[in-house]
Amino acid sequence: MTASPQSKYAITFVFITVFLDMVGFGLIMPVLPNLIEDVGHMDVASASLIGGWLFFAFSVTQFLFGPTMGNLSDAYGRRPLLLLAVAGLGVDYMIMALAPNLTWLFIGRLFAGFCGASYVVANAYIADVTAPEDRAKAFGMMGAAFGVGFVIGPAIGGLLGTFGPRVPFFVAAGVSVLNLLYGYFVLPETLASAQRRPFELSRANPLGTFKVFRTYKGVLPLCAVFFIYVFGTSVYPAIWPFWGVAKFGWSSATIGLTLAAFGIISAVVQGGLSGPAVKVFGEWKLVLIGLMIAVISATGYGLAYSLPFVLIMLFVHGPEGFVPPMLTAMISKEVPADAQGEMQGGIASAQSLAMLLGTVVFSQIFGYFLKPEAPFISADIAFFVAAAFSALALVLFLISSKNHSKATTP
Repeated sequence: MTASPQSKYAITFVFITVFLDMVGFGLIMPVLPNLIEDVGHMDVASASLIGGWLFFAFSVTQFLFGPTMGNLSDAYGRRPLLLLAVAGLGVDYMIMALAPNLTWLFIGRLFAGFCGASYVVANAYIADVTAPEDRAKAFGMMGAAFGVGFVIGPAIGGLLGTFGPRVPFFVAAGVSVLNLLYGYFVLPETLASAQRRPFELSRANPLGTFKVFRTYKGVLPLCAVFFIYVFGTSVYPAIWPFWGVAKFGWSSATIGLTLAAFGIISAVVQGGLSGPAVKVFGEWKLVLIGLMIAVISATGYGLAYSLPFVLIMLFVHGPEGFVPPMLTAMISKEVPADAQGEMQGGIASAQSLAMLLGTVVFSQIFGYFLKPEAPFISADIAFFVAAAFSALALVLFLISSKNHSKATTP
């Protein structure tokens, strides 16, 4: 199966769409404190509480509508859903840019969460237009688009934010319009009418994916470790920009550059070092190392006293990136080949749920300990709590590994 020139253009559009999704996700983070303070007329402590709920609104919408978007594309085709998502992101950016009050910020984030679930349709589109032997490479490029988008998004958002907290959104809206026009002319439909099926609401239940965890022995303990780990690490998207402002007085440019730096380090670790490292240490040791570093990193940020210290911690933090791919690989070995897709769906749903719950919890902890009524004032407590959750994940991993070894020993 050789892709036609039109298909190549269409695949490029899908990659750009995924890239812009992540740019939009990262773009908001450096300017969010200033935008909420500007729109809500509040201090950084109150803004962090609102920021956590904004992230929750985005994440819960994406979690709930991911299966819906996929099922709608099976019923009505990939092209209309992808174009709708791109148009919706443009609308979201304009809402955020023009929001007169906090209500409109929440409307924008809900819109973005729904449209951000387009990654499900994008994956289906790639599967439609690529040969089976080329799909691994294509999905790898999709992952690269996600990674590069998260590096560039915060950097652009931070730099443009120096001209005002709303400027990045006007720029992003313009880029979305250009992408929509490009897609309208080059994006063909890939799902023939004969291959479509009626939309069924029962098949769009995001919680239904969790039932797979009970089916296979050895999966549930590892998934519990994964859930607690992701919950703990959600402290970073929840409070990082607010923490930088409250503790160090960072500008939006500095926030964006620190996020971009961490994105690059994570990409190098996960993309470049995972393969060689697993050959040397094995999956179990890399998860152990990564969870230990998760504890050290969260504690280190809580003790940080300057930007250079934070930059050093970003490099220390990097090997924590081994945890998600290694845990996923270990879980995959516990299930048969014909259940891999179902299991990956369950992992993705659990990860999304842990992230959306964690961002709310940590933003509330952060905001509370900046308020006058708190027992003491500190911008760092959320990091220490996150370190405790990472330590809990580490202990559970050691216990589950010990129990698994006993169960498999003759």
